Amino acid sequence: MDKRMQTELNKEIIVEQIDRLAHNLSNINDVNGEFLFELDGMMIDDKSWHVWNWPQGVGLYGLHAYYKLTKNSQAKEILDEWFEQRLLEGSPPKNVNTMAPLLTMAMIYEEENKTEFKPYLEQWAEWVMYDMPRTDENGLQHMTYGPPNTNQLWADTLMMTVLPLAKIGLLLDRPDYVEEAKKQFLLHIKYLSDRKTGLWYHGWTFEGHHHFAEALWGRGNCWATIAIPEIIDILNLKAGDHFYEFLVETLRRQVEALHEYQDESGLWPTLINEADSYLEASATAGFVFGILKGVRKRYLSKDHLPMAEKAIKGLLNNINEEGELEKVSIGTALKDDLDYYRNVKITTMPYGQSLAILALSEYLYTYA
Repeated sequence: MDKRMQTELNKEIIVEQIDRLAHNLSNINDVNGEFLFELDGMMIDDKSWHVWNWPQGVGLYGLHAYYKLTKNSQAKEILDEWFEQRLLEGSPPKNVNTMAPLLTMAMIYEEENKTEFKPYLEQWAEWVMYDMPRTDENGLQHMTYGPPNTNQLWADTLMMTVLPLAKIGLLLDRPDYVEEAKKQFLLHIKYLSDRKTGLWYHGWTFEGHHHFAEALWGRGNCWATIAIPEIIDILNLKAGDHFYEFLVETLRRQVEALHEYQDESGLWPTLINEADSYLEASATAGFVFGILKGVRKRYLSKDHLPMAEKAIKGLLNNINEEGELEKVSIGTALKDDLDYYRNVKITTMPYGQSLAILALSEYLYTYA
């Protein structure tokens, strides 16, 4: 890695690394099947790019943010090719995670009036509203491939399902979708935000009423750091609105807590409050995006910028020559043992590259 990245940040370096990450992202593949796993007779591939699931959905979102800001032709080609090929193949079974690509689909539909996207937006949002499994208090159950996660709320759901629902609600003039999205944010904050620290638990179960291992897990936290500024932006909420104020205070408490646990490298541990757990870059990228956007939109104080810039340098120092973001944990289940989180494998994953693109793209605003 270029040694300049350890001492300075400039626009040329940021753009160069975004392009490198984007090229890698669009070509990533689980060549030897090491990260394939079988559930209910279906082989699940969380690593490869040409798959319709949440890692790819987050990747699409990162690329789209970069394209919107720069009109980069490589990013546009990757986005167009992914949607063209996936629609030819046909959509997969619906669940929390396969809903993730619908957010970028909705944005492209809005910008380009791609009428072929509309049936997907309609049918998938209707599924969330009326057919998706629910928890007590009518929460969106974190149903994925495999175990149904009965009566469980996960922080991931806000990013993967609730943001798309809100965006589709606005596009299709369905205020009931928008109100449902608001309710889900309030419910997830109620049960997942730790009152003591302001950080977020990975998940909650209504069966036993507990947070499993009470893991303050990095990437689970970063979904909240991303999702809160995004829902405020998507719904165009303004200061003085009670929902706006509640969201902003929740974000502020979480970001203030992050100051205490940032490593000298700029990264955060995978268990945020445990310095002996390994440093994890994808969560760091999510934090950077949320902090930078929060400051830009005036949800957060500029006092948080040094923390974000330190993290940007940490991310750049973990992008290798192949354009892979290193120190990224694989898909992580909700468990009742903290040792499980400490031992989750590390590899390069689509969401590592995509979260880094998202963070670095947001940093480009500092050069405007």
